[in-house]
Amino acid sequence: MPHPAPLSFPEGPRSELDRALAELVERAGEVMRTQGRLRALLNATRSVIGEIELDEVLRSIVTSAVELVDAEYGALGVLAPQGGLEEFVHVGMPDEAVQRIGHLPEGRGLLGALIDHPDPIRLDAIAGDPRSVGFPDGHPPMGAFLGVPVRVRDEVFGNLYLTNRRDGTFSDEDVELISALATAAGLAIDNARRYAEARTREAWAAASAQVVSALLTSSVEGSAALLADELVDRGAADRVAILVGDDRTSVRVLEVRGEEADACLAGSVIDAERTLGAVVLEGGETRATPGGRIEPPDALALHHDGSCGPVLFTALRSGGAPRAVIAAARQPGAPHFTAAEMRIAEDLADRVSLARELAAAREAQQRGLLLQDRARIARDLHDHVVQQLYGAGLDLEAAAADSPGAVAERLGSAVEAIDEAIAQVRTIVYALTPQDGGAPTLRHRVLDLAGSASRHLPQPVAVSFAGPVDLLSEGSLADELAASVRELLSNAVKHSEATSVALTIVAADARVTAEVSDDGRGIGDTARRSGLENLRIRAERLGGAFDLQSSPAGTRARWTAPITVPEGDPTT
Repeated sequence: MPHPAPLSFPEGPRSELDRALAELVERAGEVMRTQGRLRALLNATRSVIGEIELDEVLRSIVTSAVELVDAEYGALGVLAPQGGLEEFVHVGMPDEAVQRIGHLPEGRGLLGALIDHPDPIRLDAIAGDPRSVGFPDGHPPMGAFLGVPVRVRDEVFGNLYLTNRRDGTFSDEDVELISALATAAGLAIDNARRYAEARTREAWAAASAQVVSALLTSSVEGSAALLADELVDRGAADRVAILVGDDRTSVRVLEVRGEEADACLAGSVIDAERTLGAVVLEGGETRATPGGRIEPPDALALHHDGSCGPVLFTALRSGGAPRAVIAAARQPGAPHFTAAEMRIAEDLADRVSLARELAAAREAQQRGLLLQDRARIARDLHDHVVQQLYGAGLDLEAAAADSPGAVAERLGSAVEAIDEAIAQVRTIVYALTPQDGGAPTLRHRVLDLAGSASRHLPQPVAVSFAGPVDLLSEGSLADELAASVRELLSNAVKHSEATSVALTIVAADARVTAEVSDDGRGIGDTARRSGLENLRIRAERLGGAFDLQSSPAGTRARWTAPITVPEGDPTT
């Protein structure tokens, strides 16, 4: 039986069918490709929103964008408050190339064009665009370019840059995909920023609670160091300094903690024009400086490779007026301080300021009660103890006059001991007696110096006065004497290794004498003598003298100067 003839179509309809089938296959391929890209966009979005730390979110955005459009290089430039780029997160470029290039882009040329006009830019070749300013030495070649802004709550946060698409140039579809990813990225960045702000608020609040608790239960002294320690330990900043006014042209660092604290030592004086902290100390408004390549940088900013980090300044107040400033610094490359973070810092400063005022009021009340008690003790000592000792001394003197030689000698020694005890009691009375406003007397100034030196000795400095010492409480002689006593005690504390130190101030025969003796190892030939030379010069300038006797058994230093009284002064 013959085989049937094969089925055939006329040539015209057949070609149309082939064309229709080809179009159908092509469209099916496009659908599959579109589905694949949409699936890739979905995966990229999931990857971006899956992070919560801001640094990780930014890097995830760049990595996802590069993979989504098959680009060789990608970067996300974070806009700085003052313009340009504050941070530049990049992927694809080898570390050795980054090292050759040096500092990262700052937002000029084509990158700056996207900053000035935040609309997508797609180029087939970067070199052909007049806005391009070229590349630095060592930079790898780049051709095709795609730039898309990243917005957070209608505010441009930064720009996403992609270059060198591996299979040619970027398409309109690429622009749409990256724009969609940028929208998701904006949401992820907003969440990360809110999380970071919550952590910052927690850190500052915890520091505030700790400092306030300490202030309400202890002394105000040391609160600055405690505040700086708490803020650094809790991660509120990388370095924290507490500033106070030095004069109208400078500020002084009261305490500093954290990174590179050795570069900004406590006690350092900074010119007012070198730091924004001086402006905050004067006006009280919380301010912040941005990070980046800023010339000149703030004196309290952290530096690295020509770039500085942001610094926040907020005032600590007393009686409504700024009295100190918290300077919180971050490392270079760290994000700038946001408005929310500045409000958090202000809240801490207000809480700490209020706690300091309450603590100071409590201490003032306690000090008033203590001074009242001391005044009562001083009156009792003066009115009763001294009079009783004085009466006992008179009785012993009378008995000595009617006694034989050996007994009289022993009674005389007892009288001398009583006189010495009376002198010591009077010194205690002066120390306990509250000062009545105005400048402190010389006696009180000397007692304060002795008290400061006693903190560094095994036992307190023994102080005694003789003669009308307080008549010297005014004028340059009192200032010179106090400065000399400070130097004498400082030498005894620092160089003698003494266990006991005695200080005597005598005003007699139109001269005043300050003598310090100790049981230390002596001055020695190699000791630093510039301080001793200053003592000699100070005494000779006033017409006096300085004498030093030192041995391995101890040292005695005596500083003397004449008492000059103005003509016609009745006290002469």
